[in-house]
Amino acid sequence: MKISEEEVRYVADLANLKLTGSEVARMRAELDEILAHMDRLKELDTSGVEPMAQVLYEAGETATLRPDCERPPLGQQTALANAPQAGSGHFKVPKVIER
Repeated sequence: MKISEEEVRYVADLANLKLTGSEVARMRAELDEILAHMDRLKELDTSGVEPMAQVLYEAGETATLRPDCERPPLGQQTALANAPQAGSGHFKVPKVIER
């Protein structure tokens, strides 16, 4: 599967990235390699392969999940205590989206 330069630029735009022509060419080649590898993986017969263990599985006494216990909330003043800038009960952050 080949990815086009237009598709690379589209994805870069979605990620708010400005790529140079050489970066677009490099990304196109790298994404082509990734997609080709995925196509090779699709060809493998995995019918006899058992699924891997999942994060949430029945483990009885060996489970490493902590119990879900109710705790008092952190509170607004405590949450904002170490904020670099706070105002009106909120974190103040610089504007990051210019569109």
